[in-house]
Amino acid sequence: MAEYYTLWKGLMKSGEELSAWQEFFVKFYQAFIEKDRWLQYLEGAGTTLIVTALALIIGIILGVVVAIIRTAHDQQRPGKHNMILGIANFICKIYVTIIRGTPMMVQMLIMGLVIFSSSRDFTSIGALTLGINSGAYVAEIIRGGLMSLDAGQSEAGRSLGLNYFDTMRLIVIPQAFKAILPSLGNEFIILLKDTSLITVIGGKELLHAAQGIYGRTYEQMFPLLGIAAMYLVLVMIFTWLQGILERRLRQSDRR
Repeated sequence: MAEYYTLWKGLMKSGEELSAWQEFFVKFYQAFIEKDRWLQYLEGAGTTLIVTALALIIGIILGVVVAIIRTAHDQQRPGKHNMILGIANFICKIYVTIIRGTPMMVQMLIMGLVIFSSSRDFTSIGALTLGINSGAYVAEIIRGGLMSLDAGQSEAGRSLGLNYFDTMRLIVIPQAFKAILPSLGNEFIILLKDTSLITVIGGKELLHAAQGIYGRTYEQMFPLLGIAAMYLVLVMIFTWLQGILERRLRQSDRR
């Protein structure tokens, strides 16, 4: 293979006209095989998955906390308002409003070039930014799921002697999870694709790998199509896993 590549690449440089197959082979080879460039794609995919996992953890933690605070505030009995809860709810509303009202790209640039301008750990900064962004959307997804449940569920927990947080943890959240799982799955898929944005601050994920390769080969099509296919495969795998989880939850409901 290497001999054909060297021969046909030399002919291309000399201006010789090659067949469509030969030209395809040369461009494919230099984008993925020459100098073991496929390893750069795998390294980028590994970074993409790590960033997605870290951002997902941050997003879920933030989302659950914000959702519980906002739900607790909205479900207070008339005439009985907790001042501390009110302040926390106000802060959460500001957080959700700002994050949902500004572009992800702008948030990434602010975090990378302004707030953490002295740091060179761009991948961690990207994961943190994606997690903070995702947390606002996860919070609204979870809050919608919690508010959609019958109020009698919370009252039943209180009648058993559980406090608010134990009632949420043991009774309300497990039921709400089944309803919000499809939305959470979609948010996870969006998060996976949004990892490409960390390239703008220097994060080394899939898009960064493709940019580095086509910057040396001057051929953009194959590196970009290659990472597009990798993103598609990852999304299809996670969609399949989400479907399995949803089916198992439905089966547990029937039992």
